[in-house]
This record gives sequence, structure tokens and C-alpha cells, in this order.
Amino acid sequence: MMLFAALLLTACYNHRQRTPDAWDLTRQQIDSISFSTTHHYTQNYNFVVNAPSLPLADALPETAFDTLYVTKGERIVVAEIETVPTDTIDSVWVKVARDQYTQGWIRECDLLQGVSPDDPISQFIDFFSDAHLLIFLALCAVVGAAYAIRLMRHNAYIVHFNDIDSFYPTLLCLLVASSAALYATIQTFWPESWRHFYYHPSLNPFSLPAHLGIFTAFVWAIIIVSIASVEDVLSRLQPAEALLYLAGLAAVCAVNYVVFSIFTLYYVGYPLLLAYIIYALWRYFRFSHYRYRCGQCGKPLRHIGVCPHCGTENQ
Repeated sequence: MMLFAALLLTACYNHRQRTPDAWDLTRQQIDSISFSTTHHYTQNYNFVVNAPSLPLADALPETAFDTLYVTKGERIVVAEIETVPTDTIDSVWVKVARDQYTQGWIRECDLLQGVSPDDPISQFIDFFSDAHLLIFLALCAVVGAAYAIRLMRHNAYIVHFNDIDSFYPTLLCLLVASSAALYATIQTFWPESWRHFYYHPSLNPFSLPAHLGIFTAFVWAIIIVSIASVEDVLSRLQPAEALLYLAGLAAVCAVNYVVFSIFTLYYVGYPLLLAYIIYALWRYFRFSHYRYRCGQCGKPLRHIGVCPHCGTENQ
């Protein structure tokens, strides 16, 4: 015990070499830090071209005489950043390079419209922001038609309305709705922090500010609960019914995302989210959750009484 206590009170300390003052910087370094703070990128930052092509002038506008092009999918790096006060469109000009022979200048506004950060998370944010509405609407239309055909034959399972005795689908819907409301809240009240996250993304919720950390934790929770939902649904329903139920679950999550991400921008989403949470929990615990099991056959029962499966009286 004395040895263990001695180990607890022992530690190593690294006596680092003394260095000059960290703020003893050149004017160029200070300008670079200031630009990175407001624009969220600086020299040596990597982009991927999304536009069909980007024109690059071989020099700043006063001396340019030739134009080069980089095309979609090519990777470029920020080489220099200059301010041109005489430019009435955008005073910030950025020199980017694809390789040693293909490099040139472009206005920052034109550059940012045609590129995205060279990071898979940032590119996913771009893709999701551009295409999610069309994808979700198409998904809702297809699933709605499938449910209509299915209901003509017999009653189909669907989350919130004719649900199965599994809390994971309900929890997934609530997580998506809450994440959409939080995403819209960040866009409204902390737009610069979201822009910085877009340029420097992270999946570690503990390395981010509180609001972004909570949002990232919600994303991880959605992934985990989605896997649990699929596994639980497949174990409770027949393959055809399970596939239809999961498609309906995806459609409900899609509608939740679109509705709450839009309505929260106008502050209507907050009371709507509270009402939706109460309604979803009430529907599940009142109509879908089985609190009892038959003492004879073990089948789930909503109420104490005669088992509909084997006819045994349960008291």
C-alpha cells in the first residue's frame, strides 16, 4: 500500500526549452492569424473544386493577361492571399495552385462558391444541404404510395400510428427532430461557429463548443439508434413487413428533419418539438408498449385478461 501511494504521488515533468514570446510575430503572421479568424481558412488550406470549372488569372487584376482553369474534382491549395482595394466586387484575392504549373488568382467570392473543404465531413455537409429536400420528398412519395397499396390489403405497421413494441424507432424519430431543431438553432444564433465547424470539422463532441458538441453527440446517437432499430425491427417482423416498416420510419424521420429544421428558423419549431415529443411518447406508452406477458404462452399483452393467443385467463 505504501508503494502504491508513492506511485500515486509520483509524476514526470518535462522541462521544455525556453522559447521566445509566442506573440513575437511578424506583421505577415499576425495578418494571417487575423484572416484565419474571420474567414476560417488561410495559406496551405486545401479545397476540392465542385464547380464545372474555375478560372484563374495568372496575376492580380492590374497585371493579368492570361487565364487558366481548374475543373471539377481537382484538389487545390491556397498559396497566397492579397487585398486589392481598387476591386469593387471583392477586395480579397486568393492564389490557389493545383500543381507547380497550374496556379493563379481568383476573387474569394468566386472561389468559395465553387469549392468545398477537402474533408469528407465538409463534403457530406455540402451534399446533404444541397440534395436532402429532393431526396426526402421523393422518399416520402414512394413510401406513401407503398403504404396506400399496402393498406388496401390489410393494416400495415408504421411508427407512431400502428407501431410495434420497440422504443428504438420512436427514439430515432425524436433524435432526428431534436437534431434538426438544434441545427436550425445553431444556424440562427451561432452562424460563425457553424462556419468554422464546416471548415474544421470534428466528430469528437468533447473537442467542440458546447452547442456543437451536443449536436455531434446527437449525430452519433442517431447512428447507434438506427442500427438498433433495424436489428430490433428485423427480429420482430417478417422480412416484407420489416422492409416496409423501415421505409416508413425513414420517411417519418425525413419529414421530421425538413419540418423542424425549417420551422425552428421562425421559432415555431420549439413549441412544435415539445408537442411532438409529448405526442410520440404518449402514443408509444399508451398504444404500442406491451406491459404484460401471458403466463401460459409468454406472448405480450397490453392488458391483463384473456390471452388472445392461447385463451388463458391472466389475473
